[in-house]
Amino acid sequence: MDADLDPEDAKLIILARSAWARGRPRASSAAAVRDQTGRTYIATDVSLRGVSLTALQLAVAMAVSSGAEGLEAAAVVREPDDELLDRELGPAWEAEAARVMLAGTDGALVKVYLNPDQITAA
Repeated sequence: MDADLDPEDAKLIILARSAWARGRPRASSAAAVRDQTGRTYIATDVSLRGVSLTALQLAVAMAVSSGAEGLEAAAVVREPDDELLDRELGPAWEAEAARVMLAGTDGALVKVYLNPDQITAA
């Protein structure tokens, strides 16, 4: 885990990693999101005949359906060579998450995506 990572963000990665470990081999990724009140929601990706959701999409949906008015941050755990796609990040940005952290299955931070709507010009 990155030593400079905020402890609350590190906790999101730990939660997502634990969900990934429980969801294997069916789940290729897992996510954890923290809402503006500090509540967390975790999910793995779902792929059924009738519905297919990424872990991040599902975790955001769980938070919103539970009454969250916005998100602070999110973490996704998956193989480190897989970048997050715009379609995955979109729901997190719409829920006003400031950042989404991508970590490998070993928990090592790979990349931090910043919400483009919240970046201000210097």
